[in-house]
Amino acid sequence: MSWQRRLEEDDKRYVWHPFTQMKDYQEMEPVIIERGEGSYLIDIYGRRYLDGVSSLWVTIHGHRQKEIDRAIIEQVNKISHSTLLGLSNPPAIELAKRLVEITPQGLERVFYSDDGSTANEVALKMAFQYWQHKGYKRKTTFVSFKNAYHGDTLGAVSVGGIEVFHQSYRPLLFSVFHAEAPYCYRCPKGQTWPDCELECLRELEKILEEHHQEVAALIIEPLVQAAAGMITQPPGFLQRVRDICTRYGVLMIADEVAVGFGRTGRMFACEHEGVRPDIMVLAKGITGGYLPLAATLVTDQIYGVFLGEYHEFKTFFHGHTYTGNPLACAAALASLEVFEKKKTLEKLIPKIDLLTWRLEEFKDLPIVGEVRQKGFMVGVELVADKKTKEPFLPQDKIGIRVILEARKRGVIIRPLGDVIVIMPPLGISETELEELLEAIYQSIKTVTGEIGR
Repeated sequence: MSWQRRLEEDDKRYVWHPFTQMKDYQEMEPVIIERGEGSYLIDIYGRRYLDGVSSLWVTIHGHRQKEIDRAIIEQVNKISHSTLLGLSNPPAIELAKRLVEITPQGLERVFYSDDGSTANEVALKMAFQYWQHKGYKRKTTFVSFKNAYHGDTLGAVSVGGIEVFHQSYRPLLFSVFHAEAPYCYRCPKGQTWPDCELECLRELEKILEEHHQEVAALIIEPLVQAAAGMITQPPGFLQRVRDICTRYGVLMIADEVAVGFGRTGRMFACEHEGVRPDIMVLAKGITGGYLPLAATLVTDQIYGVFLGEYHEFKTFFHGHTYTGNPLACAAALASLEVFEKKKTLEKLIPKIDLLTWRLEEFKDLPIVGEVRQKGFMVGVELVADKKTKEPFLPQDKIGIRVILEARKRGVIIRPLGDVIVIMPPLGISETELEELLEAIYQSIKTVTGEIGR
């Protein structure tokens, strides 16, 4: 038996893959990635695939970036880990300073954790404890949005709103207020933007008008609800949410895990509408796709409330073993240097334009209901009936069929139900982007033909 076949058998025998129906997986030929080069993933047989989802939205500049490789190796030669509990390390300090410099003005303190879920847990706990220390004992709950996704730990799931992901765990969760979120393609109010004048926000205003004395914070994914199917928010929505939070004295948490680090065309999504949240959550692309790391940034106003005498127990009693890991922080610093050195955001502008232009072609395909785009984040929603917007049945597995067809064409993408996600590395070349889009277009076209037979 070849070493490749042995790996395939052991993968199916021993590994339980996340967000994967393992019954289906057992029947499929696995793709086992061994190497990466730029925008490409390379499997154990040497087959090359364009990384159309940035290895789950984390690879910013591409694989094997020499600047990040070098930074990690240099740090390994010093130390790979030391605790941040009562100690510190140079990369963690330097990265905290850089994050404060590049995020919206007023976010002054950085608390490290491991991933988006844990960073959102940090944000929720900080917001809760902030009001308790200030003497507002009734402010113990949160507002989130329908279709929200903030991670898989129980606090993050509590403020989530995607039934297929979260329903099973409802008995374990704390109660929150869920406000209506914009989904203009399937508007729950039956309205059309911009004539609707953001009617979906009226529900949020009503919730806070009636319950602001109970609400510690609101949490939002700025501009794009990514895991919900790349659902984009209308212009002005984010700013209105900020204004409403301010009016009712509720902290605003911006979950920029998916949308941060250039994904929307700017370094952070909040920049598009000049919004400064009280708490900002960062993860995914923070290290350029190299190592787990997350950061929760807060204002000095929030930080200051936790200061006190030891015996007052105002300490934020939260932490992770690998908090502020020097290897991960070194990678993140190097990634930020690559942003500057290679002018990543500046060079992204024509690629976004190319993406927008090529996506127009997708809209003519019979099963494409809507194409949603914000910068380098794209969702192509597939429907059974274009006129009525009737979705396919789950057992049709349309999204899965499209991504498997794309795999044959040398492209790795992943669906969210029947929404095809396109989210390549920011460093992808225009030629590679053209190849990626053509392969996805032809894959949807092929599956469309199969349905018609």
